[in-house]
Amino acid sequence: MKKTNPIWLLTLLVMLPQFVETIYSPVLPMVQQQFGVKEEAVTLTISLYFIAFALGVAFWGVQCDRIGRKRSLEYGLITYGIGTLAAVFAPNFMILLGARIISAFGISAGSIVTQTILRDSYDKDNISKVFSWIGMGLSISPVVGMITGSVLASSVGHQGVFITLCLLGILFFTLSKQKISETHHSVKEINAGILINLLKRMLHDKAIIRCCLLIMSFNVLLFSYYSLAPFIFKKYHYSSYVFGYSSVILACGTFAGAKLNRSLILKNIQPKCLVKASTFSAFVASIFVWILSSTGIYFLIPYFFIVMAFSIAIPNILSTALMNYKNETGSAGAILGLIYYVLIGSGLVSIGFIQNLGISCILFSGIGVCTLLFFENKKH
Repeated sequence: MKKTNPIWLLTLLVMLPQFVETIYSPVLPMVQQQFGVKEEAVTLTISLYFIAFALGVAFWGVQCDRIGRKRSLEYGLITYGIGTLAAVFAPNFMILLGARIISAFGISAGSIVTQTILRDSYDKDNISKVFSWIGMGLSISPVVGMITGSVLASSVGHQGVFITLCLLGILFFTLSKQKISETHHSVKEINAGILINLLKRMLHDKAIIRCCLLIMSFNVLLFSYYSLAPFIFKKYHYSSYVFGYSSVILACGTFAGAKLNRSLILKNIQPKCLVKASTFSAFVASIFVWILSSTGIYFLIPYFFIVMAFSIAIPNILSTALMNYKNETGSAGAILGLIYYVLIGSGLVSIGFIQNLGISCILFSGIGVCTLLFFENKKH
């Protein structure tokens, strides 16, 4: 298929959900203080965000096949803009929580719709290479998000963050309206029966279950840092500004992982091998996070290797996940996303109760290792 959509814009749209979440991380202690709630309640704004994101992925993914990719993306960005605008004027914590849920539901279109467009546009031989490029973009977005969030937190507070996010929604809606072309031209009837049958097929597909568990494992590892590390920095009397700039260390890891991944893909190293190596590396690094997390902020050193593993594994998992569902890419992507984002949201709810970064890392990297071992030598 002719590739008419600019890869730079598709990359930015895939990066946007991660940027939106990480820009918020430095203001968590401010939100706690502003609304007078406990740390567990503030962490809930992240875990519920992911659950709403999962529902959004399911909704917009189905809409991709019903009304087309372009309209789904535009409607999602409008929904996201409404949520961020509501967050700016939230008078209490419950309104803020609701606004976060609405914005998460909308911004999920940036992930699922863009991935669907990419799967429409590239064949099996090129999709891994394209996703390796996307992986490099994803390695940058948390850094930009955390630094931007830290600067805004220090200068204009949490409301400044939400105003910035609202303006970004307007910008990306305008760019999508002008630059994104439709890649799905046939109208497809999607009903509950079709979706239920597809869901049953995917739940019986061991490759899909493996994929979802691994994506959950790596994402909870990554967002454990954004959820719990701000309070560790606060405990040792570091400002939110310093926490934001800690992302430079993580940036080095994510960028190194993305570069290494792209290099190995171009040398025809199989994605399955890269995922396996990354999963075991993340587990070893998590042990060191657990050892060092009670001694200050030295846990940043092993976290370098966790995020490096993340940026190698995730593009390879996503690029190969739906090879057997080419005739229903949007709906299959919706169900895939729904499953793994519900798992991610559930994982983040649990770390809100664990409230220990080291234990959280060992637990969820261990789930990744167990997933590989369980599905080893299984027929997919």
